[in-house]
Amino acid sequence: MASKKSYPLRISPDVLSAVQRWADDELRSANAQIEYLLRDALIKSGRVKVIQKVITELEDNKQK
Repeated sequence: MASKKSYPLRISPDVLSAVQRWADDELRSANAQIEYLLRDALIKSGRVKVIQKVITELEDNKQK
């Protein structure tokens, strides 16, 4: 698997707080929650291959 790259993200405190609460509910870090949300949006929009959808679902099930 390719290594992850750092990316500075400017995000409002209110949005970050909401993401953190959601991440806590899902037992993820805020960073992992943001990546999950982005990946899910890419899948739903058809911008990633089907294999990535399977990987996303496997990772999601593994964390639960």
